[in-house]
Amino acid sequence: MTKEGKASTIKETFSRETSVGISISADPAIIWALLTNASDYHRWNSTVISIEGNIAPNEKINLKSKLDPKRSFKLVIKEFITGKKLVWGDSKGERVFQLESLSGNKVKFGMKEKIGGLMFPLYAKYIPPFDESFEQFAHDLKTEAEIIQSKGE
Repeated sequence: MTKEGKASTIKETFSRETSVGISISADPAIIWALLTNASDYHRWNSTVISIEGNIAPNEKINLKSKLDPKRSFKLVIKEFITGKKLVWGDSKGERVFQLESLSGNKVKFGMKEKIGGLMFPLYAKYIPPFDESFEQFAHDLKTEAEIIQSKGE
């Protein structure tokens, strides 16, 4: 079990998986709205430059990350369970966002990304670590969701 808001990475020969979890004191609908509004990501999320497209079932998005600002990631929304789970990815990996309602209007937010494949060992050294970016993403989401929640109370 990793520390609250602290990312962890598991490296294997043909893959790498990074994950983070954090508790957020906000209605799950607020968090879900933030995660699924592509055009608003750059405002609240300091790890994302932009997301173009619709975050909706079977849609395609183009994501630009501050980890690799010269590259545009063309991703497909692979799973979309409103208020609970969102998965996007490409042929090299996928990112999973999960929301679990806790008591007292709290939500456990989890995010993990697994990348890899047979050719992974050849390009793995060129992929920067995700830990710091994941921690920042989770912190940014928590901060924004809790600000919105406090304005509604």
